[in-house]
Amino acid sequence: MRALIASGSDRYADPWHPFARTSALVADVLEESAFDVAIEHDVDLAMGSLAGVDLLVVNAGDPWRAHDQEDPPPAASIDGFAHALERGIGVLALHCAVSSLRDYPEWAPAIGAMWVPGLSFHPEHGPTQVTGIHLPDGTRIEDFTVSDERYCRLQRIGRSTVVAEHAGTAVAEPTAWVRTVGASRVAVDVLGHDERSYESAGHRLLIRQLARWAVDSPN
Repeated sequence: MRALIASGSDRYADPWHPFARTSALVADVLEESAFDVAIEHDVDLAMGSLAGVDLLVVNAGDPWRAHDQEDPPPAASIDGFAHALERGIGVLALHCAVSSLRDYPEWAPAIGAMWVPGLSFHPEHGPTQVTGIHLPDGTRIEDFTVSDERYCRLQRIGRSTVVAEHAGTAVAEPTAWVRTVGASRVAVDVLGHDERSYESAGHRLLIRQLARWAVDSPN
């Protein structure tokens, strides 16, 4: 199985997330599940280079924060992602990928939630207890503790199956969810702020489970 990690740089980078380092850690996790992994630090180039890729992993930030870089992505990149969804690519969106790829019309509807500036938030980074549920195929997601941010009040888009939760400030919030979009399977994991997140064996296992589910054809 081929996996391509679109890792934030340039307009997809920010001061808070060490994308190059966390993408390398994600690659290590996926290689443990026998994926052949490549990392592309040009996000738009990655989105236009999905032919033959089984799993697209997006580990990138909000391009709209870079107000001095407002050129839209190439049409070939936008169309490349749309065509990959149509053929049935697996997708794994990590952490602030829920605020990324805002210029891609298919992205937000595919992943099922987006960060809304001024409304979405997270409490201070620290130990987080994650409560596992089940993947649709019955695979159990184990409970685990991780040092990370707890995303809260994301804007939901469509219906998803929540497979793990964390405590918010008032109610439980989704940590990970999965959904089927046409022929494609999409998994979202809002953990992964920095290297500390990948020190958790439970989080690494969650990533492997989500990735395998995303590429396991329902047909």
